Amino acid sequence: MSQRNPTKKKEFGDFQTPIYLANKIVSFLKQSGLAVSTILEPTCGTGSFVLASLNHFPDARIIGMDINELYLQILERKINELDNQPKVTIEKQNFFEVDWQAVLGSLKKPLLIIGNPPWVTSSEIGLLNGSNLPQKSNIHDFSGFDSKTGKSNFDISEWMLITLLSGLNGFNATLAMLCKLSVARKVFRFVNKEQISITSSDIYLIDAKKYFNVTVDACLFVCKLQPFSHNYTCKIHENLHSNKIIQEIGYINQQLVANIPLYKKLNHLHGESIHTWRSGIKHDCVKVMELREKNNKLYNGFGELVSIEDTYLYPMLKGSDLANNRVNNISRWMLVTQTKIGEKTASIKEKAPKTWEYLEKYSDELNQRASTVYQNKPKYSIFGVGDYSFSLWKIGIAGLYKQLDFRLIKPFNGKPVVLDDTCYFLPANSLAEAIILHVLYNHKLAVDFYKSFIFWDSKRPITKGLLKKLDLVKLIEEIKVATILKIIEREYPEIASDTAEFILNKFLRGNQKDELLINYF
Repeated sequence: MSQRNPTKKKEFGDFQTPIYLANKIVSFLKQSGLAVSTILEPTCGTGSFVLASLNHFPDARIIGMDINELYLQILERKINELDNQPKVTIEKQNFFEVDWQAVLGSLKKPLLIIGNPPWVTSSEIGLLNGSNLPQKSNIHDFSGFDSKTGKSNFDISEWMLITLLSGLNGFNATLAMLCKLSVARKVFRFVNKEQISITSSDIYLIDAKKYFNVTVDACLFVCKLQPFSHNYTCKIHENLHSNKIIQEIGYINQQLVANIPLYKKLNHLHGESIHTWRSGIKHDCVKVMELREKNNKLYNGFGELVSIEDTYLYPMLKGSDLANNRVNNISRWMLVTQTKIGEKTASIKEKAPKTWEYLEKYSDELNQRASTVYQNKPKYSIFGVGDYSFSLWKIGIAGLYKQLDFRLIKPFNGKPVVLDDTCYFLPANSLAEAIILHVLYNHKLAVDFYKSFIFWDSKRPITKGLLKKLDLVKLIEEIKVATILKIIEREYPEIASDTAEFILNKFLRGNQKDELLINYF
């Protein structure tokens, strides 16, 4: 990798491809029977794929583009050192300023687009005050809410691959790109959603630690295009040279499916949830808003002793607590300044003067929170809070962990337990209801249904969008009320059978969405 300003390297997501890996990939493509007239590397850097293509496709016209002039000079010197002057065109181009529809349409087919686009996200570039971004950042047209809460953050390579495949639609072409595994899946979803003429899609896993010294799930993503073709499945291969297919994903019923056989077996459970899944409370200031209890005293994230009223303090669980089943060993407390979004906070000063004084002490930290959800809101606002946050009983699950375990959450010291924003939960207004939900969502049918959608390498494998896919009414009908009652009788004998049956029948009538049950137990 060439020496370069480290901040600039980060801005451009700079991981130069080792020449031996580039040769291995291009050789693999050649041996697979690929025939090309033109090869284009749109972010060629110092030209590993350009040089590898010269070795394996000597008769093809080869084009290398990059925004960095120093890299292009290095590549030109390498080419000039070759004995036979090959048909190579080197151009300084900013990917985001190229009319790719026109460029790709003008090149002789069949066409191979190959390379290793930047491994960096739009938000990371923004943090560096970088400018190497496409003009339109919200590539999936997320709503204002999703955009504000970070869902619109995306990998630059994702935008690039989508742009290239859109420009290749209807042509005889192949795209072969190194990228994150998560990016490959998102692009596969996009091309199917937009009905781009893909004849096949394959993912070949790559050891990123070995080749780039980074810990990330990476792959070679290969899409072959032909006019009027379409293929809704993508095979994931163990590596470039293994015949072992470890997974086959698909785009079925307008959604990405992780396990096609499992989905086909359980897709009848797919529907609209009769309950509303909620996210935990977002405050973006852990050191101030979360307190640890030690020897009956509270300390903030700065290690300072905190002595405030308990009016706005609530026992809390983090995602790690749910994942490790520490729901009964609570040692953290969250300072919850509002009971609903936008609620005025000035009354804290009168109701709990020590709490207000504490917040004022750390006003700089709280005012520096970057998220737009706090803009034009009362002082010391939080987000993702509502009546549901204060339900005494809940079932919850961690979003960031590679497991499907729903936990039963009970009140602690007479107060409702709140969750942080890495968790999802269903509120319940009775212990009996919470237990029934706990039994249903941990049932093998429910777990397998969710597994058919989950990509465990994702940063957040469990999402609200995933959780709401399960139709609880259909699940109850599949398991049968009598079977559920037997499970409850065996595991929770304290719950009266007629109470459990009443709640299950209430669920079956499908009128539980946003409705709280009375206290049955």
